[in-house]
Amino acid sequence: MKVLLTSTLYPTPQSPKIVGGAEIFARRFAEGLVQRGDEVEVIRAASKPGQGPETCDGVNVHSAPVQNIYRPFTEQKNVALRSLWHAVDDWQMQAPLIAERIRAFKPDVLHSNNLSGLTTAIWRVAAQLGVPVLHTLHDYYLTCPRCSRFDKGRSCEHTCTSCGILTFHRKRATHWLSAVVGVSERVLSIHTDMGMFSETPIRTVIRNASTEPPHAPYPRPICTTEVTFGFIGRLTEEKGIENLMRALALLPRDRIRMMIAGRVSDEEQQRLRALAPDARIEFMGFVAPDDFYKQVDVVVAPSIWHDPGPLVVADAKAAGRPLLGTRFGGMPEVIEHGLTGWLTEADPQSLASSMLAVASDPHKIDEISRRLIADTNKWIFADVLSSYKNLYEQLREQRMSRMRAATTEAPRAVGKERLIPR
Repeated sequence: MKVLLTSTLYPTPQSPKIVGGAEIFARRFAEGLVQRGDEVEVIRAASKPGQGPETCDGVNVHSAPVQNIYRPFTEQKNVALRSLWHAVDDWQMQAPLIAERIRAFKPDVLHSNNLSGLTTAIWRVAAQLGVPVLHTLHDYYLTCPRCSRFDKGRSCEHTCTSCGILTFHRKRATHWLSAVVGVSERVLSIHTDMGMFSETPIRTVIRNASTEPPHAPYPRPICTTEVTFGFIGRLTEEKGIENLMRALALLPRDRIRMMIAGRVSDEEQQRLRALAPDARIEFMGFVAPDDFYKQVDVVVAPSIWHDPGPLVVADAKAAGRPLLGTRFGGMPEVIEHGLTGWLTEADPQSLASSMLAVASDPHKIDEISRRLIADTNKWIFADVLSSYKNLYEQLREQRMSRMRAATTEAPRAVGKERLIPR
């Protein structure tokens, strides 16, 4: 099987930038396919002018020039320029590198992930060249220029007029797709409820699994005097970090300890500490997941946006750590309240009450942790690979059937033409 994989970011030594879980997924996924014997090429958005091809762990990576006024994930505070960037992104029709690599590589399927800087033009070009297109929904690019459906401290329940205008052609472009995959039911339903993918033959959900499971998950010793909670990921507003700080300010210092893993400037760290000046908080910085999970009893995911399929949930389960999550995005679909973790409302008071209730029953924490570790039916990354492989095979067979049908019909058409009197 030949797979042409696209992703806005794809971390390699020459271009190591990581913003979120989608690019981690893309690289782990590509390498997993190669390990299974498939041929994979990757096209990402170029991070600098004239960026050439690169080979990384058996995967050939090509960088497509961004045909816009600035590159994705670069600082851009000018509102007018930002709007212009999204308008240009929405109207693009050409993807020359995609066409070039399709002709040279001859993939069986094009599998797109995040689209910023690459645009939906890659779908159009691939479909017109006869290649089936599968898209995975990791974000809300098709409905929101910011890709998050989050604005002014709140998750957007409706698409505003400006977002509708700036993504008009993105929605129409979905008719080029052969299949769409949501990493959760929630992210897929948000799109389908807007009338999207009505012409897409295959619409399904394949949930995330831990891309780098811990080397040796083990239970934490029971401590009846204090509980260590942990947060890992981007320390941004939509991830709920400020609500978490305000919740910590309401909790007893002697019962709750907080470990926070993720990149944060000294200035931002001081600002966050000021929200809970008396709480016991340790900012760990950017650390290996193993180092984080070994030191915490319960993982907190206080998101206040519809996070499509946060990898922290899969990673925490793989590490044998119960997770306290909010009722946003894909979390309610994968956290069984009282069995694999707990669900709470996202406001500081509810979050604080839930954390205190969890901390008051350390034996329950131990019970859930041991249940997660002993689970022999875990959804693992190999299952994710197998699910996508099945979709690829289905798309390839459909393509071959169409080609056979076209070959059969062609001679008949020629024969009929000969019967027409000259």
